[in-house]
Amino acid sequence: MISKPFRPPSFVRPNPPSDEPPAKKRRISFEPTRRATANPLITLQNPAPARAPQPHSDDPNERYYTVLWRKYTNKKHKNWDGDGLLAVKGGYGTLTDSDTGKELGKGACTRPLLAGSALSLCGKEVEIDGVIKKEDYMSGRVFLGTAGNTPTEQMKSAEPSYKPLVAVKGPSIGRNKPTRVPSESDDSPLKDRKPAAPGKTFKTPLLSSTVLPKTNFSVPQPRHDPTQPKALIMKRPASAPKGKHIVDVVVDPVLSKHLRDHQREGVQFLYECVMGMRCEGEGAIMADEMGLGKTLQTITLLWTLMKQNPIYENPPVVKKALVVCPAGLVDNWRREFRKWLGNERIGVFVADSKNKKITNFTMGKAYNVMIIGYEMLRTVQEEMQKGTIDIVIADEGHRLKTANNKAMQAIQSLNTERRVILSGTPLQNDLGEFFTAIDFVNPGLLGQRSAFKRTFEGPIVRSRQPDASESELEKGEARWKELVSLTSRFMIRRTAEVLTKYLPPKTEHIVFCKPTAAQAAAYRAILTSPIFAVALGNTDMALQLINVLKKICNSPALLKSKKDAGDTPSEMLQSLLPLIPPNVLNSNASSAKLRVLDSLVHRIYTTTQEKIVIVSNYTQTLDMIERLLVSLSYTYCRLDGSTPAKNRQPLVEKFNRSSQKNHFAFLLSAKSGGVGLNLIGASRIVLFDIDWNPATDLQAMARIHRDGQKLPCKIYRFMIQGGLDEKIYQRQIMKMGLANAVVDNKASASSFSREELKDLFRLDERETCQTHDLLGCECDCKGSPETKIEPPIEVKDEEEEDDSSLRGFGSASQVDMNDQEERIKSRRKAKQPKLKMLMEYRHIDTKHLHEENAKDVDPLNGEEARESSVDADAMALAVDDDVFLNLLKEKDSRVGFVLTKSTS
Repeated sequence: MISKPFRPPSFVRPNPPSDEPPAKKRRISFEPTRRATANPLITLQNPAPARAPQPHSDDPNERYYTVLWRKYTNKKHKNWDGDGLLAVKGGYGTLTDSDTGKELGKGACTRPLLAGSALSLCGKEVEIDGVIKKEDYMSGRVFLGTAGNTPTEQMKSAEPSYKPLVAVKGPSIGRNKPTRVPSESDDSPLKDRKPAAPGKTFKTPLLSSTVLPKTNFSVPQPRHDPTQPKALIMKRPASAPKGKHIVDVVVDPVLSKHLRDHQREGVQFLYECVMGMRCEGEGAIMADEMGLGKTLQTITLLWTLMKQNPIYENPPVVKKALVVCPAGLVDNWRREFRKWLGNERIGVFVADSKNKKITNFTMGKAYNVMIIGYEMLRTVQEEMQKGTIDIVIADEGHRLKTANNKAMQAIQSLNTERRVILSGTPLQNDLGEFFTAIDFVNPGLLGQRSAFKRTFEGPIVRSRQPDASESELEKGEARWKELVSLTSRFMIRRTAEVLTKYLPPKTEHIVFCKPTAAQAAAYRAILTSPIFAVALGNTDMALQLINVLKKICNSPALLKSKKDAGDTPSEMLQSLLPLIPPNVLNSNASSAKLRVLDSLVHRIYTTTQEKIVIVSNYTQTLDMIERLLVSLSYTYCRLDGSTPAKNRQPLVEKFNRSSQKNHFAFLLSAKSGGVGLNLIGASRIVLFDIDWNPATDLQAMARIHRDGQKLPCKIYRFMIQGGLDEKIYQRQIMKMGLANAVVDNKASASSFSREELKDLFRLDERETCQTHDLLGCECDCKGSPETKIEPPIEVKDEEEEDDSSLRGFGSASQVDMNDQEERIKSRRKAKQPKLKMLMEYRHIDTKHLHEENAKDVDPLNGEEARESSVDADAMALAVDDDVFLNLLKEKDSRVGFVLTKSTS
């Protein structure tokens, strides 16, 4: 047999030529189809034994890796279970799942790791993919998948006011949407009219049109002239569909001429968000404070989207828009559309008890906008699904607190991608609600709820605990900054500071009223009763006792009222009423707040021409104040839950137009009319009681300091010194979770510890103000502006080069242990929630004002024996309110302490 010549084995391959593609590699977790981070793989080097530590790190071998992991298996063909992250520090490695953020385990890890290295850790097989930077791991960016792959120029720093960002390429505007042929109704009623026939008289149109006349030019022509002064031009998309051209979108001058600078920026921001130019979603959150014109900005956005499209000759972006708001604001939205656009330009369908035929909006062409309340939306949810909604505006969006909210589910059933939340109170204090709002406007942008909780909520909450370690502080701060950076792409927040040049000055007084002897006795009687001991171990009883004490703070006589007896169980009332003397229950004379209010309204009525708004959370309290005004023969209006919706706005307009003699006071229920109302007819407002939810108080305070206000505004917040009112206020300022748990009276047993309840119910009858004592402020309490806390020793987030002693690599003789401990304590102290915002106020103890009026006089010569230590002019400047200052000087004034702040 003739042997064949030798041939090399088939598995030996020569080197491929340079023009051939490289061989396929194993799929890694950085491919676009995976949860990729933006960091490429980096070749790892073995750390040398004597290598110096990395800058700003205590551990020279501290490293962070991306890995693949799987459980142990005896299968021949093994697959990886998932992607993960490995943090090696202090000789231990911590493995975390990239998808869920769940920590899989921890084990010893002391050997060098290279790309491709395999190791066994916490019962898992792990293979190293690559290395990542420490700041990427600490910030949590690597846990967000595609949401974290944001170009650096797209990130926005956390600033108090929004500034336009650098243009970033966005997706094509016409993605996955069919092209529609423009109809005759697209430009109605402002479409171009044909010239009048010869011999007929030309009739001037009813509306002045700002639309540019059509020409035969091949160049795309915008709807409005972009060269006009102060023209508001929207950002252009990065690309257009094949065969299409991009045209400028210019806001209608009918609206843009009324916009202030911050409103113009807000409209541009919202437009970029809903057009998908800022992030992967098409939603936005406008969290501007009250009074900044969120309604006008929204109307401008809707009108622009309904009439224009950045893709030339394409139909408008939006055909049908839905505005969902509290029932009390439905009529307000209707008036705002009529105010800015009139009745002819746009069709607005208001869904109420009279207009229930939803098909008029969903199927008809006469209406472009539908306004509906949250409650009614749930009842017409199925009918709404029959039509197509292009955009949803959720006003007072903080109502959408939970993912199980029925109103939220109704909106989500409409399958509308473009969603905008309007809320004057940002949702930063409760990260669970914050995630719900983000996931509502841009679903899936921050991943799953469980992963968000582990990656962001858990580390941030732990870092704010008093016993947080240095590593927890560092991690929590990095995660918070990353979260703010990510959400700033679709959330805009401006404070009332932008209105300082448009509105008159505002002065806010926090008034601590000393309880009367009868009021304090009633308070003590409740706390010494057997009910109190039972309440400490029962959350439901504690909530009922809280309601009782809040009524005592307003007036003990409110306990006897039968109108709202359902607020507290009859058994509790039957056991508590005998503890209070009948003369106290039958008269409101024991109410310290009512005495202060009596003196205040009398001085305002007799010395000024101003009007006042009085706000309470309880109709019982409004009844008590109403009886006071009647006894003084002062005229008033009243708006509460019993006021029909159709009568509310006429009532507000009548009050704003009338004089002090005709309508001096406006009694307002915070729950019924705390939002949306414009009570600029008054320049003073009293918050008679305080609410657990800070948003309720802030919204009520904004009723008078709004556009159109001509007079300086004075705001008074009443609370009983040392009582439950003051404790609630402290928790508002310190942003503790206790307040959020009580807002809806649905607190769980774990919401209150026994010590928290004891502190909450304790009546502090000292002469000093407890809130001021907690500040640690050493001012003289005479209203001097030098009430500032000394700043802690400054410690930079990144260690300085010469600060080797803090890293532990200097000689022992060079280390100042006291200084090092002080720096660590100061850094931790600066990160803890405090009452620091109260240092912006001036602190006034009214006993100094009484000393000024009670100067000793020598009876022989009539001369003053001693001079007062109070500077009257300085005190008047601090209070900035002559009417209130004269009240404080009264000998029998029940005001013990005042915190005051003025924007003037």
